[in-house]
Amino acid sequence: MSANYERERQNNARLDELASKVSALRGVTIDIYDQARNHEVIDQTTDTFSSMGSQLKGSATRLGRMAASGNKVAILKLSGILIGSFLVVYYLYRLFLG
Repeated sequence: MSANYERERQNNARLDELASKVSALRGVTIDIYDQARNHEVIDQTTDTFSSMGSQLKGSATRLGRMAASGNKVAILKLSGILIGSFLVVYYLYRLFLG
């Protein structure tokens, strides 16, 4: 009877060890998943900024061609849009963060 009790105690101790190892493995798996998601978000952000940079470069090239052509009305419209945009952003910044 004592031998059976000892085996049962050893089995329970091993089950507890196994449960702690499974729990640790689950934690590592969750950490790996979180890291993978973080890297995916970083990659998407990098792609977005790269795309935005190429679009901005294209816009700057078109703006340079327009300025070189000497179209004064277009230059005045562009100046008005830039100043208006700056003022809107400035007032929104002051309204929400100021």
